[in-house]
Parts: sequence; C-alpha cells; structure tokens
Amino acid sequence: MKTPIAPAFGFVLITVLIDMIGFGIIIPVLPALVEEVGRLGLEDAAVIAGWMYFVYSMAQFLFAPIMGNLSDRYGRRPMLLLAIFGLGMDYLLSAVAPTLFWLFVGRLLAGICGSSWVIANAYIADVTTPANRAKAYGLMGAAFGTGFVIGPAIGGLLGELGPRVPFWVAAAISFANCAYGWFVLPETLPKRKRRRFEWKRANPFGAFRVFTTYPGVIPICAVLVTFYFGSAVYPAIWPFWGMAKFGWTEATIGLTLAIFGLILAGFQGGLTGISVRRLGEHRVAMIGLICGIVAAACYGITGTMWGVVLLMFVHGPEGFVQPMLMARMTRMVPDNAQGELQGGIAALTNLAMLAGTVTFTQMFSYFMSPAAPIRTPDAGFFLSSAVLALALVIYLVAVKDPGRERR
Repeated sequence: MKTPIAPAFGFVLITVLIDMIGFGIIIPVLPALVEEVGRLGLEDAAVIAGWMYFVYSMAQFLFAPIMGNLSDRYGRRPMLLLAIFGLGMDYLLSAVAPTLFWLFVGRLLAGICGSSWVIANAYIADVTTPANRAKAYGLMGAAFGTGFVIGPAIGGLLGELGPRVPFWVAAAISFANCAYGWFVLPETLPKRKRRRFEWKRANPFGAFRVFTTYPGVIPICAVLVTFYFGSAVYPAIWPFWGMAKFGWTEATIGLTLAIFGLILAGFQGGLTGISVRRLGEHRVAMIGLICGIVAAACYGITGTMWGVVLLMFVHGPEGFVQPMLMARMTRMVPDNAQGELQGGIAALTNLAMLAGTVTFTQMFSYFMSPAAPIRTPDAGFFLSSAVLALALVIYLVAVKDPGRERR
C-alpha cells in the first residue's frame, strides 16, 4: 500500500460493503415488486426486469465514463459521494413507485449515479502499489461478497413484510453511507496529478480511446466483456429461476444469495493473495474462468437445493477473474488516467451486462412459455456456460502470460 493515504483504502472497503448491502437487500423482492406493480405473471415479470436492467446498464454506459473522467479532474471523493446519494434516491423512488414507469425512472437514476464502483476502483489504484493491486481488488471483491451475505439475507426476511419494505431500508442505508463518507472519506488524488476534463475522452465512445492508447489493454477487455455477458445470467434470472424451478420464497432467494456471497468473500478475500503468489495472476484468472464454465452448466442440471449450494463452492473461484484482469490493466496506464480507464471499463462491461440481462431474461421467458419446444427454466445457464467457454478461449489465445515472457 502507498503509505501516505493507505487509510483511504479501508474507508473505500467499508463504503463498498455498505453500498452492496443496500443493493443486495432489494434483489430477493424485485420479482414480487414487478409482479405487484405491473400485475404480471412470473415469466412476463422476468421480461420487464430484463428491460429494467437494460435501462440501468444503458445509463451506466452513458454516464460511467463521465464520472470516471470527472474524478480525474475534481477528485475521487465528491464523485463517490454523488454516486452513493444517487443510489439512495433510486431506492426511495422505487419504494413509493405506483407504476412500472416510476420503477424504470428509478433504475435510470441508479444507472446515472450508480458508478460508485468505478470511483472505488480508481481509489484503489491511487492508494496501492502496482504489485499489491491484485490483492487489493480481491479485497474489494470480498467486500462486495460480504455485502451480498448481509444484504440478501436481510432483504429476504424483510420481503416477508412486503416487497417495498426492503427498498425503504436500502434507501436509509445508502443515505447513512453518504453521511459517513462525507465526514470520514479523504481525497486521494492530489491536485498536481489531476488533468483537464475533455468531453472527447468522457463520452462513452470516446472513453474507448484509453484502450487503444495503452498497449495490451484490448485483449484483456475482450475477455472481460465476454465474461460479463456470460455471468449476467445471475443478476438477470437467479430469483426467477429459483422461484420457477424450486418454488423458492423471497427468504430462500435471500438465503441462497447470502450463502454464495459468503463463499465468494472467502475466495476473494482469503485466497486471492495466496493464489497469486503461488500460481500468478494469469493462471488464477484461467482457473476462475474454468470454474465459471462448469458451475453455470451444472446449475442447469442440478435438481436439488443442496446441489445448488455445493455448486456454489465450484462457482466461487470465478470471483478471481475480475480482480486479476483489473490489476493487469491498471499497471498499463499512468496514475492520471486511472479514472478514465475505469470509466472505459465500466462502459464496456455495462454494454455486456446490458446485452446479457436482456438476452437471458428473454430466453427465460421464452423457454417458460407454451411456445417453447421444451419448457425449462435452465436454458440460460447452458448459454452462459458456452459464453464463458468463449471467454476462456479468447484469454488463452490473446492474453499473454507475463510470467512466461519474463522467462
């Protein structure tokens, strides 16, 4: 860690943790809320939820590069606080939404201001040395995972009181997080390292310039985009899949997400550093992709709740992929372009998530309808496995192992 501003790293981890608790709270009850507000059946609610993810991801695609570039100009602190406050407003609006239109407005607002992870990633690049970034990103992934332990568990229990209750709690958590950050979060980008804001670099397509400016970034981005598209199956259909296949309640959905969050936090927080030291970033990322391929296919095959839980341990190493790829890319750009890099990555990954969530929710709805040749809730997981296999092929062919190059 860079000693002068190392305390900021702890603040960012806590911020991400609280942020993800607020986000995780609403996942178990989103299907029920869409069904209630739109007066829809499960398969139609899945389609609506897919388009809500589309709006959220499109807003992030358009605005995340702007947030990243603004953080390079004005500092990390104000942009992170704005992002957290925007999420609180989204939850508040969703809690009182009388129609589907207002739920979509809330998702739009969340996408515009929901770039806290972009700024958090830039924070980490500010306060860590290049050698420590893989471990640092793993710890942030663990904060995400821990948030998913606490958030969905609370959301599932609160959902028993009504689908809107978790949104009120999530709003309170986000506003409390914003107040916490206002008083304790330091600035980590010195004024001497800031650069002029340029629209050509901040617009979503201009943000891609960062990938062509620095050698070696594009192949890793190709892997990241394919990986995010394939893994979009989980936020897209997990609650709907569990309800359709196993008859899960909101509490059970929250429990499964909490269990997986705990497992993911264990892998990312406890095993990232050890794995990198023993195997190197390249091999650890490869192992994560292989585990993701196997887990997605097997979720589609398993027929019991215990089978799902056991597969979560196989699935856990997939959490290594994003920290490994992020760490390698941050070493390829200078300090005053880290926000631009994170904004560009956010734009790409949001496009991938956008396409993935719409694809998987539409696929779920089709294969649950009478028109499908085979009615099954599992089709999306088989497609996900195939897409992740493509990501592995791209990784093995296009991304070089730096350890071999040194030898």
